[in-house]
Amino acid sequence: MKGSKAAVTGNRKRQDSVPFKVTRYAFTPPHWPTGLRLRAVALSDIHACWPWMTRARIETLVIEANALRPDIFFLLGDYVQAVKIFGRPVPHPDFAHPLAGLSAPLGVHAVLGNHDWTDDEGAVKRGAGPTEAGEALEAVGIPVYHNRSVRIEHGGGAFWLAGLESQRAFWLPRKERSRKNHFRGLDDLDGTLAQVTSDEPVILMAHEPDIFDRVPDRVSLTLSGHTHAGQINLFGWTPVVPSYHGTRFLHGHIVEEGRHLIVSAGLGYSGVPLRFMAPPEIVLLDLGA
Repeated sequence: MKGSKAAVTGNRKRQDSVPFKVTRYAFTPPHWPTGLRLRAVALSDIHACWPWMTRARIETLVIEANALRPDIFFLLGDYVQAVKIFGRPVPHPDFAHPLAGLSAPLGVHAVLGNHDWTDDEGAVKRGAGPTEAGEALEAVGIPVYHNRSVRIEHGGGAFWLAGLESQRAFWLPRKERSRKNHFRGLDDLDGTLAQVTSDEPVILMAHEPDIFDRVPDRVSLTLSGHTHAGQINLFGWTPVVPSYHGTRFLHGHIVEEGRHLIVSAGLGYSGVPLRFMAPPEIVLLDLGA
């Protein structure tokens, strides 16, 4: 079933491209301690490329995200180009340097997405990291979580931030693919959560939402992107949904058996530079509100 009702606010008109929509979710997740309030902004699927997601557009995104005055930023992966025919790649500093301008008391925290792996020729040849996208983020001081959990103190309390590696890091050889599995993932959910050593709430960053059906109720909130909300949404029908679960985890606040997932519509484009009924989205979270 669907969870909290999202409040949608428009942004000022800009000359460069489609405005970013801000979608706000205000609720108290399970296991969330009384009195702990956290404002967070989640950004996903930037897909930097020319001319659709240029450095200037990312700089505009950063200005608008900072104006929301969050306590913390979550970057949910897929920083690199995914529009192959109608765009061209830009240097990695063109997305990393603007993102270094994100400012919040608890910092900026990132995971990688599938395109950060599958479109990295060096990583594909090695069958392992590092990735150029990850190194670009680390070079500007943004930590990238590879199956890692960190305890963060805030407002007289604390929470755990867990970052899962991509579940679709590498294409499997054709002979090894099945209808429900085309990729080799680098995710380690059990190992990531094993690093949580206290009973404070856990926020999990996982680029692909498919993992959610295996996330235990110990996790207060899972944050994902990847689906682009279908990118082209024809009144409830989407021609392409990159998920083994179809539209089950397509977009928004999803609650299953008391477990909470928020899936961002993302910001950039994949395949074709077109969005219909799935505008680029900045996710604003007010937890414990």
